[in-house]
Formats: sequence, structure tokens, C-alpha cells
Amino acid sequence: MSFLEPDRYFARISRIDIDRDLLALGFRNVLLDVDNTILTRDTHEVPRDVGFWLAKARDAGITFCLVSNNWHEGVYQLANRLSLPIVAKAVKPLPPAFLMALRKLGAKRSETVVIGDQLVTDVMGAHFLGMKAYLLAPLVEQDLPHTLLLRNFERVVMGERKPEGAASTSQNASLRGLRNRPRRRADVTSERKDRYDRHASRTAGREPVPLGTSHCALFVARDVQRRVRALRIAVALRFG
Repeated sequence: MSFLEPDRYFARISRIDIDRDLLALGFRNVLLDVDNTILTRDTHEVPRDVGFWLAKARDAGITFCLVSNNWHEGVYQLANRLSLPIVAKAVKPLPPAFLMALRKLGAKRSETVVIGDQLVTDVMGAHFLGMKAYLLAPLVEQDLPHTLLLRNFERVVMGERKPEGAASTSQNASLRGLRNRPRRRADVTSERKDRYDRHASRTAGREPVPLGTSHCALFVARDVQRRVRALRIAVALRFG
């Protein structure tokens, strides 16, 4: 196996079977990357399925330590929120951060797997120390500029290899079909009515606000815009 080739490749962390892919193989410890592995790069959120998987794995006896090249305060806050130890500013793939994380867990390399979304940092770092590495497809496409450049290199290394647990072609086609389905007339009418109702609820019962002379023109312009929008919605509901 190539030094850069992951031992397993999954669509996301929740596709890893805790019993079959971890415990049955003797892995009781996980050194876990953060950005685009368990935390979305665009919205900085832990997806629901990821949080559920982490809780389930911990209940099964798996111990975790976050290992991240991130140095911002948010990564420490995430560790506190998840009640997990962390080694930040890790400078992966260099070994010191991985060794520090192993010491924090009191873990053996043979019982530990590294899980992350990058070949050059997570997979290479694990293989430097003789540990197994599970690569994940990134949670979202958005990433740091230098990471996006490395993605091109990763595609060359991975070739046509598909992640385990990825949606099938037929499933993707079904999802695209749902997204591209033309909206029915009733859906459009209902949506327009909802907009009108929201507008009416926002403007109902408002008292006039005294304004200075310098603000009158702006107030009038905005009021006209609101009235025009309301008129357009009313017309659409009647004749749309």
C-alpha cells in the first residue's frame, strides 16, 4: 500500500461502523481531525449525524483526542463543548502532535486509528508512526486556498476510488430530480400567500414614528417600496 493511500476511505464519519470497522479490528482510540472532518468549514457546525456518531462511539468505549492544525480559539471551544482532549497547532503530518495525543489518551499505536479528511496531513502523519488511517471525504467543498490546491493532488492519488457509504448514482439522480422538479401552481401560490401574510403581520399595528426633516425623503421612499411590494404580491395572489 502506498504511503499516502488510506487504509479505508469513507464518505463521512457516520459511515464508519463502530463495531465492525473499529472495535472488531482492535481500535479503541481515535486521533480525530476537526475542520471538514467533524466541523463544517463553511458554517462551523457539527452535523447532527456526526454528533450522534461521536456519542455512540464514546458509549461503546472509544476514546478520542482531537488533533488539528487549526490555532484559532474556536477549535478549543469545540473541544470543550464535546468534552474531548485536543492537540491544536499540530503541524501535521509531523509526528510530535500525534505522539502528544497518544500520551493524553494513554494509548498504544496498534490500538489507535487516525481519522481525517486530508491525505497529506492525516494519512501521511498516521503512516509516519505506523498507525492506520481512515480518510473521509470532506464535509463541504469550501476550504482554505492551500487545502483546495492539495485536493487536486489527492484526486490524482485516489484515482477512481470511491468512498465507502457514498450515495449511489441512482440515489443522487433521485435527489437531483427532487431539486429540479418544477414547482406546482399551488406551491407557488401558497408561497406567495405566505410572503404576503408575513408582510402583513410585520406591518400590522405599527404606530407612526416621528422623523426629522432630513429623514422624510428616505422614509417616503422606503414606504413606497413596501407598498409596491405588497401590491405586487396582492396582484400575484389574485391573477397569478
